[in-house]
Amino acid sequence: MISDDDLYSLAIFLGSIAMVLIVLYHFFEVNSGETSALAEKAARSTPTQQPPAVGRQASGTKRQE
Repeated sequence: MISDDDLYSLAIFLGSIAMVLIVLYHFFEVNSGETSALAEKAARSTPTQQPPAVGRQASGTKRQE
């Protein structure tokens, strides 16, 4: 049977290793040289402004009657 002290030490050790691995993963992800497909798609797309669904017109536009 595992004692409380051994279980405590194991939990601290595994938690510390998990945190180090998470930090390393994010470090390598941020500093990777390749660009993701999502970033490339966002760079190629052009933003479009959609008209409001309901409500008043924007202040800079003229209303067509």
